[in-house]
Amino acid sequence: MASTLVIACGALARELRDIVAVNQLDFVNIEYLPAKLHNTPKDITAAVAARIERARGRYERVFVGYADCGTGGELDRLLAKEGIERLPGAHCNAFYATIPVFEAIQAAEPGTFYLTDYLVRCLDHIVIRGLGFDSDRELRDAYFSNYRRVMHLAQLDDPLLEQAGRDAARRLDLDYERTLVGYGDLETAIVGLRST
Repeated sequence: MASTLVIACGALARELRDIVAVNQLDFVNIEYLPAKLHNTPKDITAAVAARIERARGRYERVFVGYADCGTGGELDRLLAKEGIERLPGAHCNAFYATIPVFEAIQAAEPGTFYLTDYLVRCLDHIVIRGLGFDSDRELRDAYFSNYRRVMHLAQLDDPLLEQAGRDAARRLDLDYERTLVGYGDLETAIVGLRST
């Protein structure tokens, strides 16, 4: 029986499934919230709170598979009250790359739009259509006007994903760069649930 619940962003589903399987973390159960919550980050905290409430008495431990993700500290306030930990950093780019590596990448070019493998797969659904860029070219141009490059923080060394990342950068009229970061602090945090 699973003794630990991870309440996670749906954008992490493949990666979390792989981490749990490879590391034989059979005590972990994962419940996913819709990845599209990132388009309305003010809704993340309430969604996590509802899942925490549902988990009461069913699990020995709850862990949250989100960074701050644009909640402006609201998620941290909830989790402090509940005594629950979450993934490190402000967003998935930071915990995938690890915070020091991400900070170095960002310092080298502040005008960077980041892609993870998930976002490469779902760019059209989450960003282009999700934010209305497909029907409003001026909105898209305004949103990306200060970006200079796309940085694909790759979890997998997959030529198809790399090509999709290049295609995404071309659609956004940005230079493309790729860094293979793997699972970074996501894996460290989830595997670390074993020892706590």
